[in-house]
Amino acid sequence: MKEIITQTWSWWFSGAMIASIMFFLLYFGQSFGFSSNLRTICAAAGLGKKTKFFDFNWKAQLWNIVFLLGSIIGGYIASNYLSTGGPVEISASTIEDLGKMGIAAPTSLQPNELFSWEAVFSLKGFLILAFGGLMVGFGSRYAGGCTSGHAISGLSNLQLPSLIAVIGFFIGGLLMTHLIMPFIL
Repeated sequence: MKEIITQTWSWWFSGAMIASIMFFLLYFGQSFGFSSNLRTICAAAGLGKKTKFFDFNWKAQLWNIVFLLGSIIGGYIASNYLSTGGPVEISASTIEDLGKMGIAAPTSLQPNELFSWEAVFSLKGFLILAFGGLMVGFGSRYAGGCTSGHAISGLSNLQLPSLIAVIGFFIGGLLMTHLIMPFIL
């Protein structure tokens, strides 16, 4: 059984699982997005008394907090008990492109040049992560949701603002990949 779970699964299986979850969420009148969990946690902590944005019935969003906890626990189980320990399999052209930017082929899940403790505690690495976190936080608040909320939930609800946001996410990703990342690395 472990061999079946640890092998690479086809993209369509994940798509079918996401579609079935979205069907149930739409059926029960719920929307999905991870950034809303932070708002729910802040509301549960009592920040609604200080900021109107956090003043809402957070108990109606407990299912989303359970989903967040399940994601954390599932990630831990997958990483510690279901991982083969081998590097992520990526194409030779991607490895070549990363090499041009000074990033070696990943030996684990992500490149050490960007996601190691040495990188985090360097001035350059800290600034990259701090600026990236600021931009993701600002973008989530400005767009009214995160990538998962807009791309999965918003598009399945046929919401035009989500389509515009997803187009913006792709443009931002392309700008980061082809203009900003080569410049800072």
